[in-house]
Amino acid sequence: MRILLAVLVVGASLWGGYWVLGSRGLETGFARWLDARRAEGWVAEAGSLDVQGFPNRFDTVFTDLVLADPATGLAWEVPQFQINALSYTPHHVIAVWPDRQLVATPQEKFLVESRDMRASLVIAPDTALALRRMTLTAEFLRVTPEARAEETTALSALTLAAERLEGASYRLGLRAEGLTLAAPWRALLDPENRLPQQISGASADMTVTFDKPWDRSAIERARPQPRRIKVALADGRWGDLHLQAAGGVEVDARGIPEGEITLKARNWREIVTLMRVAGVLPEGLAGSVESGLGMMARMAGNPETLDIPLGLRGGRVWLGPVPVGPAPVLRLR
Repeated sequence: MRILLAVLVVGASLWGGYWVLGSRGLETGFARWLDARRAEGWVAEAGSLDVQGFPNRFDTVFTDLVLADPATGLAWEVPQFQINALSYTPHHVIAVWPDRQLVATPQEKFLVESRDMRASLVIAPDTALALRRMTLTAEFLRVTPEARAEETTALSALTLAAERLEGASYRLGLRAEGLTLAAPWRALLDPENRLPQQISGASADMTVTFDKPWDRSAIERARPQPRRIKVALADGRWGDLHLQAAGGVEVDARGIPEGEITLKARNWREIVTLMRVAGVLPEGLAGSVESGLGMMARMAGNPETLDIPLGLRGGRVWLGPVPVGPAPVLRLR
């Protein structure tokens, strides 16, 4: 009995020593990281930095955290931020955001409000801390420009998942529910209020290859940039409109995509009407476009469903043979 008790005491002492060393290592590591960012010209401040959770958890709590990267003009400010991990699996961490945070871009500052926003991340057990897989969820998310409080965009639920495949390729999954667009976007896409206030749901399953893996250098130096995007399926519903998309694009160093995405649109005539009303499709072309697309739909066997290629080439987006605008620039700041 005395031997068993001695073994338990020694084991508990060793485990307690491990926790103390680990917690001090975390505090020192994060403090040095903030020091290194300040040496590079960042604003990198924390009101306090504390590791809690003895004996089975390493819960790192930052208060009044401010990070600002002068190279990109991006900044982030939160009253509290947590990075939690079990002490026996320190490379599986849970990040927990507060209900309110500020995100600034070179153009403007945004208030981000959420409920139970957190992410589960598994990272490689080395100094690069490369992401292996991640799941981010929020029960509610609202983004409001600080200078224009009336232009709020909100979601009732959000799930984002990522898994590293090989090299710098990642499979990404997205599901968003109850999307309410900001007033200017609503006025642009549906100026006559023909559709419901909320986009009921949107989801995507895609594989993205970047120019380098997502690891600690993505924060410290530069964000990885997409070079190839393969969309297995993207799906969105807004009232009676139902859009699906699949295809792939290559992205050059300027962020200009080249490729083709096939759209499947149900109740597609409503989309043509919205494009005409929004001024995207010139009034003089609307009739011809609708007639041509209607012929394509009938040839495919269902006049209410349209399969049409969305081309991206020469820096422009083409809906079949019709140019509809400039191609998006796919670059992460």
